Amino acid sequence: MVVAVCVVVSTVWFAAARSRTTGASSAAAFVPVSSPSATPSPPPSPSAVPTPSPSPTPKPTFTKSARKNLTKRLGAYLDGRSGELSVQIEDLKTGLSYGYNTKQRHATASIVKADILVTLLLRAQRDKRGLNANERALAKRMITASDNDAATALWNEVGGSAGVAAANKKLRLRNTAPGPAGYWGATMTTVADQIRLLKTLTSAKSPVNAKNRAYALDLMGDVLSSQDWGVSAAGGRGDTTALKNGWLPRAVDGGLWTINSIGRVRGDDHDYLIAVLTTRDHSMGDGIATVEHVSEMVGDALSKAISTSTAPKNP
Repeated sequence: MVVAVCVVVSTVWFAAARSRTTGASSAAAFVPVSSPSATPSPPPSPSAVPTPSPSPTPKPTFTKSARKNLTKRLGAYLDGRSGELSVQIEDLKTGLSYGYNTKQRHATASIVKADILVTLLLRAQRDKRGLNANERALAKRMITASDNDAATALWNEVGGSAGVAAANKKLRLRNTAPGPAGYWGATMTTVADQIRLLKTLTSAKSPVNAKNRAYALDLMGDVLSSQDWGVSAAGGRGDTTALKNGWLPRAVDGGLWTINSIGRVRGDDHDYLIAVLTTRDHSMGDGIATVEHVSEMVGDALSKAISTSTAPKNP
């Protein structure tokens, strides 16, 4: 028994001594090829749920039923008024538009002064110059105060009927005929042509350059307070307006009035170009009331179409 114990102790001592002398190589022999991790691996994360893309804002539309309803309401209103009326409105922000009796031609009265101004600006551009001091003074009086003498002076300067007709051809105002023999107020036009004229003052594609467009709109935005009626009624509180109005009793209509208004009405969610032309109104006041009421009607209709289309939908 004693011998057996000694052999065991000796063997153990020899193995320990061998381990100390062999160092790293001996230790390496006892390193397991692989060992389980002390910390268990976390479970795989669930796949991330993609955030849904927001629904695109629907494009505003002026539905067929809304147009039909507006036309019916306009007809009912005008049945109780004197004379004849045409209106066209276009929103530059959304492209929505509406027209009523758009093919009828009306005398321009003083709204032609905007056409005279555009003709003057195009001629100055052709000559590669700005307006001189006299031209600017006349233009200001013609637009902001609707001065007839200033209009006649500039009408003659641009070449009268022929000069304005040449400019209108360039602007594609195909249904506008300048008045004969200096009678610029007898120019005949349509609401569609007046919208085209307004676009020459608002579009970057216009033959009228940016500086001259801004100049013309500034004048139209600075008319006398007694002359800021008309299409301004299409807007709301805080809107900005640039317009030109016309009013004229015409002998050819038995002394009845032509009352017209064209312009731009800008707000937070709209940028309207609008033209309202009337013929044979009983009085100036009656014609203005008609123009303003119709402007308000079409402006409200487009505003409703815009707000309905852009309102957030319930989830």
